Amino acid sequence: MLDFFTITTKGGLVLWTKAYGPSQSSPINNLIQEVLIEERSSTQVYYKDNYALRWTFANDLDLIFIVGSAVQPSVCGATCVAAYPKTLGLTYIDTLLKAASIQFSDLYGERILRKNSSIPQLKDWEVQFEALLQTIEDQDALSKKSKQPRKFEETFGYANTLAFSRSKPEDIKESAKSPLLDEDEFRKNVELLKKKAISPRMGGRKGKGAKSPTASPVIGTDDTKKKSIKEGRKWDGAISAKDAKSLDYSNSEASETVITDHLVDRSGMGQHDQDGTYNVADLDASDDEGSYGSNDSDEEYAVISSRSLQAKKPASTGLLSFFKSMTGQKELTDENLEPVMNKMKEHLVNKNVAANIAQHLCDSIAKGLVGQTLGSFKSIQSHVKQSMELALKRILTPKTSVDLLRDIAQAQAEKRPYTIVFIGVNGVGKSTNLSKTAFWLLQNNLKILIAACDTFRSGAVEQLRVHVRNLKALEQNAVVDLYEKGYGKDSAAIAKEAISSAKITGHDVVLIDTAGRMQDNDPLMRALAKLVTVNNPDKIIFVGEALVGNEAVDQLTKFNAALKDFSGLANPRHIDGMILTKFDTIDDKVGAALSMTYTTGQPILFVGTGQTYTDLKNMKVSHVVASLLKD
Repeated sequence: MLDFFTITTKGGLVLWTKAYGPSQSSPINNLIQEVLIEERSSTQVYYKDNYALRWTFANDLDLIFIVGSAVQPSVCGATCVAAYPKTLGLTYIDTLLKAASIQFSDLYGERILRKNSSIPQLKDWEVQFEALLQTIEDQDALSKKSKQPRKFEETFGYANTLAFSRSKPEDIKESAKSPLLDEDEFRKNVELLKKKAISPRMGGRKGKGAKSPTASPVIGTDDTKKKSIKEGRKWDGAISAKDAKSLDYSNSEASETVITDHLVDRSGMGQHDQDGTYNVADLDASDDEGSYGSNDSDEEYAVISSRSLQAKKPASTGLLSFFKSMTGQKELTDENLEPVMNKMKEHLVNKNVAANIAQHLCDSIAKGLVGQTLGSFKSIQSHVKQSMELALKRILTPKTSVDLLRDIAQAQAEKRPYTIVFIGVNGVGKSTNLSKTAFWLLQNNLKILIAACDTFRSGAVEQLRVHVRNLKALEQNAVVDLYEKGYGKDSAAIAKEAISSAKITGHDVVLIDTAGRMQDNDPLMRALAKLVTVNNPDKIIFVGEALVGNEAVDQLTKFNAALKDFSGLANPRHIDGMILTKFDTIDDKVGAALSMTYTTGQPILFVGTGQTYTDLKNMKVSHVVASLLKD
């Protein structure tokens, strides 16, 4: 049974809604914010608060038709999309949406398109929709009773046969056409509903119980048995432990002269604001920023109208119709958009955007363009490029604050250290970019404590020790210290001790370095979730390479899933931001930035562009968009 059916404009104005039962929440706002604005409308179903929502666009009228149904809490999960038709039994949802959009456009389309017209009164639509729903439900019930096997010509296998390749396009289109509903039955239902008083259809929706929380593994202490350490054999003439200790310079307190010329690039330094705040430099944009498709002639496409969002007008005759045909006015359809969107998808993949994200993005944009009418002196390709540019800016623009200095000041007011955890796979540059972040914070006169929680990789503690030594040499009065307990220890406990030590010593920021781990390594991902759960850091920053394509989506998805599944919390943490490293090696193939932002919905805080401490830059959204659309 349906729970509600809503007709709204793309601007968010609700024209008409019909509810068939009490509702505890309205997931339509979430649909607009999380799906439509984020250009994720290529997805088939959206689930929110035990509701399943489907929708369709009437782009010529700038309308959205949304239908919502309740799903059982026990089936809503990873397999919820596949279970949608079976759970609800509503196999006619797509037919209802399409038929309702056509019927509504026929009745009220001209009044909506009329200039300076007010919102149309939808008095008769209640009867029309009830009759439409009744007709489709009856047809669906009848088709289930007399269901016949599909003909071979109606299956996907027929598309691979020689007969299909020899058939004419007109024949294929004609064979694909089928009426949405029985017009005679629909008219009878309309007349029947007009004669009797329409009573609200309360119903069918079953009461929803509270969603039972899923059991999650509880992170506890390591109960593994301690293995007895076997003493090594003492060979004749071997170096004794005393001699080995004298040769160990890793903990030497002797003062060393540090040459600082190669540690910073003075030309890449940021600038101080009027209030003394030091900001890292912006990433330099290339001088030859082109645009996608700027040099293409587009001769294979029709040239169409200058008003890119002009609404569909009724057909006209005579001189005006002749003039429109001469100027090339034409409505956008799936057929004339398909070659342009395929070319755009290929272009994005070549820019290192993950293939599935490029497909979802192009499908979402195509859905928003079908039905629009364009005209003279503007090609389909240029209009698609303009829509893609707006979509990329919406996706890449941060939705949350990226001002870390303001958050640190808030933590100082609360008299506690601000904690940041750096996570990521092996070899992406977590320790290096942690030290770059420390250099930026030191320029703002903050006291830094670095926690060496990578107790797995050989040399990880020594690497941080060298960074601390270099940072102290660069700034005479810099307060930057290293908290370390050696190797083979519990990283979560070390981080907790470091935070407690920072409270006592008065450090402003604690930067927690973690061991690199592959996203499929279950024991290490559990250890990372334990570190986050025990210490509850203010920021979880994922450090990833700008060189990756499809792998970026897999890494971020599984890191977020591990933080959720292994936390044992009702409200688990997730990745709060990202740093893209090796950005100086990719030229204009910046697709990883789009893939990571699209996957997580979180902003890219900085990009790494080299090995010096000043090679940490701000990424401009305009630069990334221009690079993605450049030839």
